[in-house]
Amino acid sequence: MTISHFGAVLLFALFTSVVFGITQRSEPRTMIRFGAFCFVLFVGGTIAASWIMWLIKH
Repeated sequence: MTISHFGAVLLFALFTSVVFGITQRSEPRTMIRFGAFCFVLFVGGTIAASWIMWLIKH
């Protein structure tokens, strides 16, 4: 089984967001919100960084 780079980013973002949500917040509702926020930041940051690297190359 092979996984694409973007799939690996999604898995990393999912697992780290779950851990961050659980360890950084105390109430279940805020855990979910913070985990979702971290997930969006991880994926968005990766997409932004990939576009910046593409622009540097071209």
